[in-house]
Amino acid sequence: MKIATRAQRIEPFYVMEVAKAAQALAAQVAGSAEPMIFLNIGEPDFTAPPLVQQAAERAIREGRTQYTPALGIEPLRQALSDWYAQRFGVDVPARRIVITAGASAALQLVCLSLIDAGDEILMPDPSYPCNRHFVSAAEGRAVLLPTTADERFQLSADKVQAAWGDKTRGVLLASPSNPTGSSIAPQELRRIHEVVKAHDGLTIIDEIYLGLSHDDAYGQTALAIDDNIISINSFSKYFNMTGWRLGWAVVPEALVPVVERVAQNLFICASTIAQHAALACFAPESLAEYERRRAEFKARRDYFIPALEALGLPVPVVPDGAFYAWADCTQAAKKLGVEGSWDFAYAVMERAHLAITPGRDFGSHDTGRFVRFSTANSMAQLQEAIARLRQLLA
Repeated sequence: MKIATRAQRIEPFYVMEVAKAAQALAAQVAGSAEPMIFLNIGEPDFTAPPLVQQAAERAIREGRTQYTPALGIEPLRQALSDWYAQRFGVDVPARRIVITAGASAALQLVCLSLIDAGDEILMPDPSYPCNRHFVSAAEGRAVLLPTTADERFQLSADKVQAAWGDKTRGVLLASPSNPTGSSIAPQELRRIHEVVKAHDGLTIIDEIYLGLSHDDAYGQTALAIDDNIISINSFSKYFNMTGWRLGWAVVPEALVPVVERVAQNLFICASTIAQHAALACFAPESLAEYERRRAEFKARRDYFIPALEALGLPVPVVPDGAFYAWADCTQAAKKLGVEGSWDFAYAVMERAHLAITPGRDFGSHDTGRFVRFSTANSMAQLQEAIARLRQLLA
């Protein structure tokens, strides 16, 4: 069978390949003194709060399960508009908000609506691998620009300006970022956008971890800068609704009918049940619970990263958001007699029954010496993980 070229261009999602190996080993050690601990996948250990679950049940009982408009139900779009005003002090009209089947669908819709074959999109290296594959699926080309710890593993305006070429269409950023948990300083993001505007380009920013910011200096939406910035977001991370597959995009008003037309054909609509359930995310009781959980994520970060560094796994940029630790495993790998993050991750999995993610997924510039730990697990599990690493690296 002849496979399409676009499919051949998309590499495996190695974090999921590692996850499969970890799951297989987990089955073997399930009854042992050291069952598998999973710090490899970026999924909150919290589930949707009670009011959200109840809203889903109520929607099913009341038969509210038919197709919705492709842009999403109006009450949810308005609830998000209100949330932007209350949380970030930004006016984002509901008419510019498109409800999607997860942030993945939002990115796909935006890329298919705006990227032509051969267009180049600038992105930082390291960055979340699926984002560049959305560009590739739209027949564009993701151009990864190497970044350093001194740059917080983010692009700068100067770097964007220097890399801009005849085929460049725009930038795709993430703030906070996966895998580093670092954000772009608002003033630098403004400078980046000015460069992009000068070239009549696109500024697309993945803000799915914005709700989990831990530093007021960075926890601001890019939508405060310009109505022409396109923001991608999700109910998965801050709102703890990963498997519900619900997200949204905020797009310039002129782009709404274009995205709507593409969405009608590709998705019809996002899950109706999930949309009705998500309305309960904005109840005061739910928002209070989300803020309690955000504080818990910060407490986990504040425990885990110093503990990692004490074991010889330095984290060069302390994450200001999300729930990741991007750690240099060079010295730790030598202690285990292996080289590079891929072999280190498998050694830790096999010898300590601890699943982590090697840097291979996230780019090619220096990623071979980094591993990503997810701290979206309980404090007890994080403490046990550190105890096992301490014993392994002693």
